[in-house]
Amino acid sequence: MTTTISPALIMGSQAPRLGSLPPLSLYIHIPWCVKKCPYCDFNSHEVRPEGKDMPEAEYVAALVHDLETAVPQVWGRQVVSVFFGGGTPSLFRAQSIETILSAVRALLPLELLAEVTLEANPGTFEMQKFADFRAAGINRLSVGIQSFNRAHLRSLGRIHDDNDARRAIEIAQRNFDNVNLDLMYGLPDQTLEDARKDIETAVASGVTHISAYHLTLEPNTLFHRYPPPLPDDDLAAEMQLMIEQTLASGGYGNYETSAFAQPGQEARHNMNYWLFGDYLGIGAGAHSKISYRDKILRQIRYRQPKEYLENTLARTVDAGPALMEQHEVGRNDRAFEFMMNALRLTGGFTTETFVERTGLPITSIQRQLDEAENRELITRDYQRVVPTLLGRRFLNDLLQIFLPEKRKE
Repeated sequence: MTTTISPALIMGSQAPRLGSLPPLSLYIHIPWCVKKCPYCDFNSHEVRPEGKDMPEAEYVAALVHDLETAVPQVWGRQVVSVFFGGGTPSLFRAQSIETILSAVRALLPLELLAEVTLEANPGTFEMQKFADFRAAGINRLSVGIQSFNRAHLRSLGRIHDDNDARRAIEIAQRNFDNVNLDLMYGLPDQTLEDARKDIETAVASGVTHISAYHLTLEPNTLFHRYPPPLPDDDLAAEMQLMIEQTLASGGYGNYETSAFAQPGQEARHNMNYWLFGDYLGIGAGAHSKISYRDKILRQIRYRQPKEYLENTLARTVDAGPALMEQHEVGRNDRAFEFMMNALRLTGGFTTETFVERTGLPITSIQRQLDEAENRELITRDYQRVVPTLLGRRFLNDLLQIFLPEKRKE
């Protein structure tokens, strides 16, 4: 006689195991920028005019060493995408980016047509420099435009104006086939017509990808301490709807809460995040998520550049990476962390992906799925779970259903 053991009993006796490891991306953080924006809560640090507080060569050496110490954690796994974020990575010389990418290729199996993205701000654009970035191996550029309105750019503390923004797009498109523009709406004193002009200008440029974010007042920012006059919720909602309609008319699919792409041009790196893939993060304050068969780890590098440099360069390869923090993602948190990412996707996720990435049976969240469906926040069948328009509009309410019950692991 064959005895069937229920998944619940197995889950109660041991940690869930992954049948296969998810795709792996590499994130490289370059923390310096020309000027800290009043709304920015990223780990970024202003460079003094003389630039002596941006030790570029030493930081590149630390990044390479950081990668060397981390390789054993992801040994043999292919990297599907690379992302240089910041700060403003385009402040670095193309030669520095080439040195980093050469080390990546030497230490990790990089997929043949891997997406390699560099973030850039319009105030740092030079024609030859960006041609050199392309030659170094960058094949996707993400440009922080934020707005084409000169007054709004000033209120956001940006170092570029509307003319710089247009010139940056021209230079980007001369050198790259795959270009993303970051735009923001809900800006101080912004009208619906202002927001319309911004998004129409972006669509007219013909770039492959547009990210449109609602300005939020994040803690530990100047805007949070001294809030500017922002559009009310009703006007912000009108802006969001107008932006979605304008982009749809321009041929851009809204595949994630704030992301719009021409067909086939979705950001592979970000898609890996949203589907609970793995990522190795190197650089000051970089975060990692690394899966093993029997556990999922989250790591954080030292945040301050000076502290990161000191700890990383002093580390031996055998000792592993210099980490400020590391913890295991507990069984009770896996489902919520998966949902927090995957429910941002317009097309949702397959139940097979949930099982593969969390090691949990889909029945482990049966009650929560039932509640979300009853509240018309999702639709589902045996193969896929998809947020409804209502679920996307009230994403926080939807995610709250999946908050883990705090109990002993």
